[in-house]
Amino acid sequence: MIKAIIFDLDSCLAAANEVGDGLFAPAFQAIRTANNGHVPEDQLRSAFADMWRFPFDFIANKYKFSAEMRAAGFAVLRQIEVRQPMHGYGDLGVLAELPCKLFLVTSGFRRLQQSKVDALNISHLFTEIHIDAIEEPNPKGKQPMMEAILRTHGFAPSEVLIVGDNPDSEIAAGNRLGITTIQTLRPGVHSSRAATYQIRNLEELKKIVK
Repeated sequence: MIKAIIFDLDSCLAAANEVGDGLFAPAFQAIRTANNGHVPEDQLRSAFADMWRFPFDFIANKYKFSAEMRAAGFAVLRQIEVRQPMHGYGDLGVLAELPCKLFLVTSGFRRLQQSKVDALNISHLFTEIHIDAIEEPNPKGKQPMMEAILRTHGFAPSEVLIVGDNPDSEIAAGNRLGITTIQTLRPGVHSSRAATYQIRNLEELKKIVK
């Protein structure tokens, strides 16, 4: 019996760029100004495109940002927040229909991720919301947060589902913990065999929970 579902946020419940490309524009400009030719322009554009789906620390490592670029990015990104309503994907109403406890585990800058949750007006649907804040000292990562949920609530791995888009993040963490994983194939998400199941909308999730 499934007693809990742990959800990711970006590209799972809402598109990361729903509020528009202008949200990250100040950060992109600050990083570009600090670049000084360190990262070629084509790679920089790719990095900015990836920032809509992956945490900044991951992007900075992947594209080998200089210390100056990292500092410039962190300085701006830690202050960014969503200040307008968000709607998420069109199937969020399903969350209220799921017959188990719901948890949210998301990585990113705390102010930004919390502002997305607030803009979506979904806090009341979750038993707990955990933000792996990458700008704070010693970020935990998603797996320790998932382990804490299981330990605190006494869930066995067989009683939990992990739902998210990223095979290298929440899906990998769930697999390591022996939890059934479900990849959400939202627009722009590449299919991965790492997940136990794949769904295109939350209506399909209801069938798995049963």
